[in-house]
Amino acid sequence: MEPVEIIEDGLLLRPWRAEDADAVHRACQDPDIQRWTTVPRPYLPGHAAEFVTTSSATAWAEGAGTPFAVCDATTGELLASCGLVSVDRELDSAEVGYWTAPWARGRGVAVRATRALARWAFDALKLRRLTWQAEIGNHASRLVALRAGFRIDGELRLAHPAEGGRPEGWIGSLFPADLAAPGDPVPYGPDTLQARRAAVFGRPQPVLFATAGGTELRLRALEERDLPEVTRTCQDEQTVRWTTVPHPYRPEHAEGFLRDLVRPAWARGTAATFAVADPDDSYVATIDLRILPNDPLVADVGYVTAPHARGRGYLPAALTALCAWGFTTLGLARIEWRANVGNTASRRAAEKAGFTVEGTLRGGVQHRGERQDAWIGALLPEDLV
Repeated sequence: MEPVEIIEDGLLLRPWRAEDADAVHRACQDPDIQRWTTVPRPYLPGHAAEFVTTSSATAWAEGAGTPFAVCDATTGELLASCGLVSVDRELDSAEVGYWTAPWARGRGVAVRATRALARWAFDALKLRRLTWQAEIGNHASRLVALRAGFRIDGELRLAHPAEGGRPEGWIGSLFPADLAAPGDPVPYGPDTLQARRAAVFGRPQPVLFATAGGTELRLRALEERDLPEVTRTCQDEQTVRWTTVPHPYRPEHAEGFLRDLVRPAWARGTAATFAVADPDDSYVATIDLRILPNDPLVADVGYVTAPHARGRGYLPAALTALCAWGFTTLGLARIEWRANVGNTASRRAAEKAGFTVEGTLRGGVQHRGERQDAWIGALLPEDLV
């Protein structure tokens, strides 16, 4: 395949040159590029030189890929990398890959470059489909794909995950009919729910603060050091009675909870689980906020308190702080609470945090092999004082 140049929307996409090596080396020192891509770590000058000369030229010559340097069309400054990889002429399909240099972020470079690349791939190469994939948790890449017109089709296990990264990825596809014309508005702008949540879940979990009776509490990410206390809490008679934790509860259950549920949910942007910690940073409770899959503006809450910390008002304070974060940061419109009828401790905590109990769901929950009635309540943004 003969290398080409593409000029569109203020960008020049051109083949890599030897003189690009210094800029590529500088860009690939960026923690995000090293975290989310498969570039070597540490990234040395020799890696950059080999990429802009040997590997990029080989991809073009063999028709296996079309690696482009993305530059400012006026100044020539290197801004990004964008290209086709894994070109399959039997299927007329290829995968899109990109990264943006840290000095060029926030300007829509990757979206504009991906649109230009896709238009050329469909028109000149006559490809019928482009695919995109990224490790689950790479919300910045996902947002670029959405803005470029890709439909996120689901998840798959990655063949070559980044070192130390998750083995699961998102996958998306783009067809010619999905591609917007040059100059058309870009969807999922900064003020949209998708962009807001990508900014939240694409970063480490924040720390929230609450006060209960003069005691300052921190809501932070659940950590391995909390798991012994989580295990003891979930072995408690009241926890077993009112929740669906495994019984008997063993340390491996706590490990699996953190590994297989808590961390993947944050990476996917579907839930946030916090450990509530006292002034000594010791675990006193778990509280989580789960976005409903059928309504992105609604979430429900769940919580459990360590036996030694009950009756101190910790849960209502933590619940208020969590819900305030959900309304202001995640843009939620309603947060729901449910508990088995008879769980008065959970109900008191919810009501103290401002929840209104709205009724009883007959047979509303499955609990240890049978259907049981459940209370349901909700909190709206205007309910917070």
